Amino acid sequence: MEPTIKGDLRLRSGPWDLAVRPERGGRIVSLRLGEVELLDQGIGVDEPGADGFVEGGAWGWDEMVPNLEPTSTLPDHGEAWRLRWQVVAHSADSVELSCDGRLVPWRLERRIVLGQNVDLLYRYTNVGREPHRAYWCAHPLFRYEPGMEIGIRVPVELAEGSSTKVFLPRGAVDHVALGWRSGKRISISWDVLLTPDVALWMCNGDLGGYRQIAVEPATESPMLPPGASLSWWLRISPL
Repeated sequence: MEPTIKGDLRLRSGPWDLAVRPERGGRIVSLRLGEVELLDQGIGVDEPGADGFVEGGAWGWDEMVPNLEPTSTLPDHGEAWRLRWQVVAHSADSVELSCDGRLVPWRLERRIVLGQNVDLLYRYTNVGREPHRAYWCAHPLFRYEPGMEIGIRVPVELAEGSSTKVFLPRGAVDHVALGWRSGKRISISWDVLLTPDVALWMCNGDLGGYRQIAVEPATESPMLPPGASLSWWLRISPL
């Protein structure tokens, strides 16, 4: 494992330019296709020690592990977004990071590889002594624009100042296309067998002014015995 790195790590390859901040929950803070930023850059809030995720700053791309909703023992949107991630390896076009839970004995490893696509390769391991459910949910907060292309039928029209979350039929969708006024279009695809639960979050000026759309594949929370691992992938492709 490489020494702890502070500041952003930047990757460039093909049409992509990506920056990740290991000490800020392994957050992908920028994803550019050509000269166009695809990720929501937030409203100026960046408080990783906050109790709630929105209060901490809802922007960029993080991972929700090992939970989504807060419980009596686990924080809002999980632990991973508020922990420092370790850099395992990095190069001009790839980076591998790892993070260990403090409240639940999980380890998440994520490798990002840039080429024509952005490929994200994940492995979740139970590093404890008892079985537990392996929950992960992607949380890429892309920029939202009214009237933007969304490659699935959304049964709501998002008014100014509102937000919504739509749950897609389990296992029925393995990709979603997004398109912006800039002309940039992408497809987000995933492993439908291992990550069949998918939600679509949209925010048009709600929560203090955020404008974002997130395609959120998630695991089915399988029970993992001690030492067992689960692997899956996610891909961003230009269209």
